[in-house]
Amino acid sequence: MHDIKAIRDNPEAFDRPWSAKGRSGAAAEAIKLDAQLRAAQTALQETQAKRNESSKLIGMAKAKKDEAEAARLMAEVETLKTIMAAASEEEAIAAAKLKDLLASLPNIPAADVPAGEDETGNLEQRRWGDAKALPAGKLNAPKDHVDLGAALGGMDFEAAARMSGARFVVLKKEIARLERALGQFMLDLQTVEHGYTEVSPPLLVKDHALYGTGQLPKFADDLFVGLKGFPEGVREWVEGKEGAAASLVVDLLMDNYWLIPTAEVSLTNIVREQILAEEELPMRLTALTPSFRAEAGSAGRDTRGMIRQHQFYKVELVSITTPDQSEAEHERMVECAETVLKKLELPFRTMLLCTGDMGFGARKTYDLEVWLPSQDTYREISSCSNCGDFQARRMDARFKKAGEKGTQYVHTLNGSGLAVGRTLVAVLENYQDEAGRIHIPAVLQPYMGGITHIGDAA
Repeated sequence: MHDIKAIRDNPEAFDRPWSAKGRSGAAAEAIKLDAQLRAAQTALQETQAKRNESSKLIGMAKAKKDEAEAARLMAEVETLKTIMAAASEEEAIAAAKLKDLLASLPNIPAADVPAGEDETGNLEQRRWGDAKALPAGKLNAPKDHVDLGAALGGMDFEAAARMSGARFVVLKKEIARLERALGQFMLDLQTVEHGYTEVSPPLLVKDHALYGTGQLPKFADDLFVGLKGFPEGVREWVEGKEGAAASLVVDLLMDNYWLIPTAEVSLTNIVREQILAEEELPMRLTALTPSFRAEAGSAGRDTRGMIRQHQFYKVELVSITTPDQSEAEHERMVECAETVLKKLELPFRTMLLCTGDMGFGARKTYDLEVWLPSQDTYREISSCSNCGDFQARRMDARFKKAGEKGTQYVHTLNGSGLAVGRTLVAVLENYQDEAGRIHIPAVLQPYMGGITHIGDAA
């Protein structure tokens, strides 16, 4: 959500990045709606003042026994009430239109974010690790995780499809244990070594929580919703629509529950409608939870295997900070995510995303991309974003400095530390050997009961 005063003061600063996102003229539209809203508010206030004055004069006229004047004033008050009702309706309409518009507009990129239209404009910041040093790097034709998992009897996509459809998997035996080990290792690392507070949050949230973190109304089709009741045909009608139409869907879904697409939603909303003391910040939270995504915009992409699933586990990192802390906290969060890959000894690179590849609510994002031998490329495994005060304005989350009267919006940051399923894929593929066994990274062996391999003994 954006500050309309800031847009009025410097519309060019907003229009440039919005135009790059296909929202040319949005600043002018916002200013126009704001002018309509303020005009309606002024008209309402002036009419209210006239009505109040006329109401006082009625009493004075009656005190003077001037019944004709009292009758005239009473008629005037009734007319003013009608005018007030119309002005109030105009105010509500203008306010709703302005709110819908502002809610549909993406965050403004930070000054150091590179310009670009898509992932080709992203800038590599650094690399770590030698892909050729791991077992898979020594193989002529490394297998992908699907073939590895099936051969080990630990990965069954057909069974998952029979009960749930595509983009699900059943993990079994040591591979299921390896997934659990990865999640526990990540959570222990982020809490014990990096100082994040572990949270067990709700997996079902109401619409206002998703609105607060920016998934609603724009990305309703990417979410799973558990409906208590839904008017027939509305979802089909609204498909592909944004703005006021999507906002209507949110209204219709009031009192329904949504499955979280990431624990970012639950963790960030812990501070919604709160005024925190400055001494409480930075607040660092983490959770290991399932995540649920409809993947509505990914038809035909990554249909094989576990790269893009409807349900997966993820260790989420969220920081709540003051504005002057957020940039340093962002770099720290990226380092916390990178440490997971370093301890697992998985080669990766860190990318700074360009303006065209960043998410809706982010002002700056780093992606970590892990090496996948079967694809001979790096694939995203974590995305760490600084959202500035974008989410805080939608959630009304503030902080107060000691000795000062006013409050300020907090800054919110989120990142994966890491996506467990994709990390499992990376471990399987990078640690395979010629016999199809999987070597267990040293840091995971205590979580695996001390075993060093999955597969036949050496």
